[in-house]
Amino acid sequence: MKAQAVRTGNRMAPIADQAKTAANRRVEDARYWAAPRLENAAHRVEDQLAPAVSSMLTTAADRVNPARTQSRRWPMFVLMTGLAVGAVGYMFYRRNAQQWTEHMKDSASDASRWVGEKSEKAVNTADHAGTQVSDKADEASRKMS
Repeated sequence: MKAQAVRTGNRMAPIADQAKTAANRRVEDARYWAAPRLENAAHRVEDQLAPAVSSMLTTAADRVNPARTQSRRWPMFVLMTGLAVGAVGYMFYRRNAQQWTEHMKDSASDASRWVGEKSEKAVNTADHAGTQVSDKADEASRKMS
């Protein structure tokens, strides 16, 4: 069995060497492909991202600085005004919704009353027509007798 393993190893050695050479070529090709892209990405970070990050950090430092004496009344005023306008808008919305609901209730009761009147009228008309037909049938029956 050992001899068979040695023979198989000897047969596979050239195939393993070929696979190693092919893998090395693929790795080298990948490095040739990746190198310019990595360099391009580095330049983009340096030219575009770094200034943006620097500006953001400078702005954060200005905001954190306790020596800064900028008034905070203006943003608070805008916030409170927005809240007040929102509260008034909500009150108008609720009032209009309530009025609309009451109007729809009135409309629904008017519609049901109108349907009731129409159905009563239809029943009365049907009764009247039935009475007329019955009278005509009685009259025709008398004439035939």
